[in-house]
Amino acid sequence: MDIQSLIIWLIIGGVAGWLAGQVMKGSGFGLVGNIVVGIVGSVIAGFVLPLIGLNIGGGILGAIINAVIGAVIGLFVIGLVKK
Repeated sequence: MDIQSLIIWLIIGGVAGWLAGQVMKGSGFGLVGNIVVGIVGSVIAGFVLPLIGLNIGGGILGAIINAVIGAVIGLFVIGLVKK
């Protein structure tokens, strides 16, 4: 993975974290926390979703959708642990 791919992945993760925070109203961690969870969710979704056969589209839009799915799951799980 080159530096350009890493930067794009971080940007997509940040957007996904923000979107996941909008979807999961009330269980977020603020803007910065949601972006961090989105980046982690993006990494996890980038590896796990294709392994289980769930790959939604291609390109940037598909990557954002996959990352949002990972971030929402991440926010949900962290919200359960937090309580």
